Amino acid sequence: MADALEPKQLTTYFALMEAVSLLQHAVTQQLQAEGGLSYVQFELLARLADSSEPLTMTELADGVVYSRSGLTHQAGLLEKAGLVTRAPSAEDQRATVVAITEAGRALVAKVLPGHVEVVRRLLVAPLSTSDLDALGSIMARVRDHMRAEPPRSVATRRGRVL
Repeated sequence: MADALEPKQLTTYFALMEAVSLLQHAVTQQLQAEGGLSYVQFELLARLADSSEPLTMTELADGVVYSRSGLTHQAGLLEKAGLVTRAPSAEDQRATVVAITEAGRALVAKVLPGHVEVVRRLLVAPLSTSDLDALGSIMARVRDHMRAEPPRSVATRRGRVL
């Protein structure tokens, strides 16, 4: 059995997880109230709106850290709502590319001010500039460490890497 986390490590872990849960809950409520979107749907639309070209489903799944089947379902809901389009890739017929529509861009523009307000109020407000710099640096290092693992899109249903 693995050794237990030290008290400071455990305290830090629980504080991080609670803060992330509280922030994600508030953001999810705002997105639902102002745009009828789930957090994942907003994340997909925001990534597509920020991209100069359509993205493959694999790129989206890796970017938002979501399962392939879950992403397919969410993209289908967004497509049915007229917020994205899906089509076979011109470069790889096995791949599907997703593009944001004008309606999708308009919805992102509608919910973004409220999203920014929630993030600013809950995450940014209690931090000094140096705190924000330190937190950004630490979280980028942790994210990069975690992203060094193979992306979820290459894992099979049994958890093996292809």
